[in-house]
Amino acid sequence: MYFIRNISVEIRTAQLAFIQKSKTRRLILAALLASIAAILQAAGGFLPGVGYFISPFATAPILLCSMLSLPLGLMAYILTNLLLLILQPSELIIFPFTTGLIGLGIGAAFYFFKKRWIIIITSASLLTIGIMILLYVLKFPVLGPSISKTFSISTAGGIFLFSVLYNWFWVDIGLIIFNRLKIIIASR
Repeated sequence: MYFIRNISVEIRTAQLAFIQKSKTRRLILAALLASIAAILQAAGGFLPGVGYFISPFATAPILLCSMLSLPLGLMAYILTNLLLLILQPSELIIFPFTTGLIGLGIGAAFYFFKKRWIIIITSASLLTIGIMILLYVLKFPVLGPSISKTFSISTAGGIFLFSVLYNWFWVDIGLIIFNRLKIIIASR
């Protein structure tokens, strides 16, 4: 019951209220969320150790922006990449394929699907593809040196299982954040 329940009804009403805002207000909100995402992602480079626990939260601003408007979410994703190019170029390889892709993927899944399980599976598939591109195409050890650089089904299955659990976490966190902020979004 939990996984097959419709969860996008509240999001649709907030999206309709958000679309009625002026274009300037929508662009400012997207730019603000992109800036927050860039600062959170760059925390890994600015604050070694503690910053690596902060940088996964860069997903939240992109997710919120994508839940409100998919075009603005894509704009915030691209703007965050450009800001990271200036702030912390070393984080630029991680954000587009993992942290940012999760926010964009979940936001897009909320746009197209209504059931929690399909939203989780869709965004988990995107994250799995992003991690595999980093591991096997770009040869970047995103999971550490213990993971082999040659493709294996067991590694891909483990990555997908992790992606499902991680995206389940972010779908629920995204809904909590969205429900707390929808009053602010719908006002004025």
